[in-house]
Amino acid sequence: MVVSAMPYPSYSIVIPAYNEAARIGHALQTVVACIRARGWSAEVVVVDDGSRDQTAHLVRAFAQDHPEVRLLQNPGNHGKGYSVRNGVLHSFGEVVLFTDADLSAPIEEADGLFAAIAAGADIAIGSRWLERARQTIRQPLYRQFFGRCFNGVTRFIMGLPYADTQCGFKAFTRTAAQIVFQLQTIERWGFDPEILFIARKRGYRIEEVPVSWAHDERTRISYLKDGLRMLQDIAIVRWNALLGRYSKQVERISRAGLAK
Repeated sequence: MVVSAMPYPSYSIVIPAYNEAARIGHALQTVVACIRARGWSAEVVVVDDGSRDQTAHLVRAFAQDHPEVRLLQNPGNHGKGYSVRNGVLHSFGEVVLFTDADLSAPIEEADGLFAAIAAGADIAIGSRWLERARQTIRQPLYRQFFGRCFNGVTRFIMGLPYADTQCGFKAFTRTAAQIVFQLQTIERWGFDPEILFIARKRGYRIEEVPVSWAHDERTRISYLKDGLRMLQDIAIVRWNALLGRYSKQVERISRAGLAK
């Protein structure tokens, strides 16, 4: 197990990374600078998903001079959902946020999510669509079209009342994170609707928070291939719900156990 190098922090920021050598250095510099400027008690957990480039090496080198940062490595490539779950369940913070390595939502936008949780929410999710004017660099029209179509189908089939289920910028109380991510089964792109579905089923209060967003052309998601896979994932979630897999008892993970 990974040993925490600091007292238990208030916040954990989880960054899943796969072949992110071109972006991870800038992302870590930006996140750590924000943490220090705001005086947050925070850790940054980078989860390397079996990268074939220098991602892990760069994170290790950066962590040597920045004690806020630590690296987890998956046993091979398993997908974004697996990486986020691994990072969340091995985090130490009272509030756990995950964000993408491209920082499409600036890390400063975490203020809004943390404020929603401080006000009583169990989960705060960033939304690109509540205030569209905050999209500083918009997706191409075809991506907007497919994204909105998928979101509409997801909302209809899974009963999710959120304007944006796919935004990779979400925060959880420690208790909610432990329960939701232990029950998560989807390991790739379709995990976002599943964790929201689980959270609603478990009775957690979810607040949707508008965030600024800048589309990065280097995104790896394919709306055709990954969109079809996500539809399959929705079917899996509904089947899991019928089998009662999201209603089972889940134990809390102690931070003392993680530190062993």
